[in-house]
Amino acid sequence: MIVFENVHKTYKSGVDALRGIDFEIKDGEFVFIIGKSGSGKSTLMKCITCEEVPTEGNVYIDGFNISSMSRALVPVLRRQIGMIYQDFRLIETKTVFENIAFAGEIIGIPKRSLAQTVQLVLNIVGLKDKADAYPQELSGGEQQRVAIARAMVNNPKLIVADEPTGNLDPETSENIMAILQEINRSGSTVVVCTHDSNLVDRMKKRVIEIDSGLIARDEEDSKYEHVQKPVEKDFEGYGIENPGFAFGDDPNFEEDGEYSDNYDDDNYEAPKSEFFFGETPPEVVAKEKAEAEAAAAAAIAAEKAAKEEAEALDAAKDAVEETVEEVAAAEEETTEEIFEASEAEEDETYENYSALIEEDDGESDVIPEDEPEEAASEEKTSKEEEKKDPSDFVFNDDEKKVEETKEEKKEDAKEEAEEDKNDDWIEEVSLNDIDLDIQEDDD
Repeated sequence: MIVFENVHKTYKSGVDALRGIDFEIKDGEFVFIIGKSGSGKSTLMKCITCEEVPTEGNVYIDGFNISSMSRALVPVLRRQIGMIYQDFRLIETKTVFENIAFAGEIIGIPKRSLAQTVQLVLNIVGLKDKADAYPQELSGGEQQRVAIARAMVNNPKLIVADEPTGNLDPETSENIMAILQEINRSGSTVVVCTHDSNLVDRMKKRVIEIDSGLIARDEEDSKYEHVQKPVEKDFEGYGIENPGFAFGDDPNFEEDGEYSDNYDDDNYEAPKSEFFFGETPPEVVAKEKAEAEAAAAAAIAAEKAAKEEAEALDAAKDAVEETVEEVAAAEEETTEEIFEASEAEEDETYENYSALIEEDDGESDVIPEDEPEEAASEEKTSKEEEKKDPSDFVFNDDEKKVEETKEEKKEDAKEEAEEDKNDDWIEEVSLNDIDLDIQEDDD
């Protein structure tokens, strides 16, 4: 992935920072670049990110010669590289979320997916609850984790970190390196320039040591300081001088006893990450596909069950409606039968009553033999009522009021007779007066 071919870099001041560097870094490697201050390791890192152009030689990334490409293509290259700096380089006026999102906007991530991507990388670096905080409100370790999240937002194939733990305490430095190692396990290539010998010794990754612009050492599974392996002595038997076992601390295991982690164990297997940078492994793709198919089948089955349940409910509803209609029809029929029977009964009663009336009109005043006394009394009362003047009858139970009404009628008749008599007298007087007037005129 990264190839340096006889790279030289001489500054205008005449300082030779690099004097013929040759090495190759494969995809997915984790490499430490170490060396003393002024040895040229920072210049080497800047040649990878095109911050510096080699004076001589070539630098290739994925087979493309970046040492001779035009400056217009540099932003395109940097979109494929995640860069982490010692001084963090965060924008103080923006929140943590805005700092990371700003990097995504520059490289052209669509706004619809940008917010989700920012939340994802914040969750990876453990700053999900700090999204709305400003850089000055965070500790140094938290700011460095923000810088790592910003470098991860474009899902790069290459992470370049220049002294990522230079300003951090040992515990925080371990956390930062653990995050970088997790990114490396996901498939990204990680190149770290550092002075932290403890971390280099504990992680035992590939180490490229630069000294005075040249590669002094390039070793796999190495430490910060080159350690000369002890020469094995010939076996001399099991005498008293060499009992075959050590009392106290065995010097052969002295180095391993200094560490409490599992980085240096041969059978150590790192936990697999749920997040992948670069190309997703085929087994993960197959697993996700199987889960998606199972979820789709479950959704289809649930939809089918819901449809069958709905059909059953509709059938039950139709049955209930039919039962209600049948009950209503039966009630209506019963009501009609009751009404018809009632009408027939009324007609029969009316006919019987009419027949009785006709019989009463046609019968004589003969008293039935069955009830001689009651029938005679009723007949006598009926005849007396027929003889009464209808005008004298008052529908009132009080006999006193009936008598008063008769007297009032008599008085009214008497007064009317007197008035008629007075009217006749007035007419006579008037005629006499007229006769007198006529006689006076004749005279």
